Amino acid sequence: METKVVTAHVPLALAEKVEDLARRLERSKAWVVKQALAAWVDQEEERHRLTLEALADIDRGDVIDHQAVQAWAESLESDNPLPPPR
Repeated sequence: METKVVTAHVPLALAEKVEDLARRLERSKAWVVKQALAAWVDQEEERHRLTLEALADIDRGDVIDHQAVQAWAESLESDNPLPPPR
């Protein structure tokens, strides 16, 4: 696998946490940083996918009125909760 060096300045406290994790896991600091960066990139890609999916729902008109959701949420504390809005 080809690699590329990426440099970043991080707060000292964060750098120390990375060093502590690397020591505890018996891994290199580079390994810890790669794992963290890969997890963050995956999370952001998923957030983007979900955003696009939500925007497509809106374009199709597949939405639930805010007032209906609010009324349902408020009814959950009552003796006769409303069914979830559709």
